Amino acid sequence: MTPIDEPRPRPSASRDTPEAGPIAQLSGEDTRPIHAFARLRNYFLTGLVIAGPVTVTLWIVWWFVNLIDSWVKPVMPDFYAWLRALIPSAYWPTNFTVPGVGLLFAVAGLTLLGALAANLLGRTLLSYAEFFVGGLPVVRSVYKPVKQIFETVLSKGDSNFRKAGLIEFPRKGAYSLVFVSSDAHGEIPLKLPPGDPFVTVFMPSCPPTSGFLMFVRRSELIVLEMSVEDAAKMVLSAGIVTPEYQLENGALTPITPAQPR
Repeated sequence: MTPIDEPRPRPSASRDTPEAGPIAQLSGEDTRPIHAFARLRNYFLTGLVIAGPVTVTLWIVWWFVNLIDSWVKPVMPDFYAWLRALIPSAYWPTNFTVPGVGLLFAVAGLTLLGALAANLLGRTLLSYAEFFVGGLPVVRSVYKPVKQIFETVLSKGDSNFRKAGLIEFPRKGAYSLVFVSSDAHGEIPLKLPPGDPFVTVFMPSCPPTSGFLMFVRRSELIVLEMSVEDAAKMVLSAGIVTPEYQLENGALTPITPAQPR
């Protein structure tokens, strides 16, 4: 047997020889628990994304209904006495309340008030009531601004925000999101330097607890294609929820999510 044919001795295990442990950790069997944990985490986050908005929405609706009920129930007729007269006491649960009764009563009352104010008699009574409230020194300073705010928010005319836009603020090269209200009217455009007309915009803070009322020139305003609702969502989410747009035939069109087949 030649030296070449002689069997070579197997190297003895030593401390410097790498064991099979690190190699086994790189195999697929050891990484499966990690993939399973990541998959469970993704399932949990997906469930949270689905259940979170629904839960928060239901909680806000429930809170609003209970709030209106707590305001209206003390002044509304005893609904439960009428209900107990229809249903025998044996079938009536103890301390049973129907949520939303105050809200329904408030909606019906406001609708009836609006119907009365639409005719001549209602408008006459309303004008006398406003004249009386306007004569009170302290109350009129609160009533008139509150009434104007309600008329502005609930009206469907030009008083609402019409478009969303961008202005260069607070420095050159940085832009802020604003809501376009209307063209500047009254004394303010007459006192400002002549030239390109001014536009009234409102720049909300983030979170939108306050903001700035600003008058900018129309040429300095970049009008956006997104709706006021999408811009409000963008402000409320601090830029996380942003509507997607694409350029088609030289025009921006919103990208709608694909519908499941």
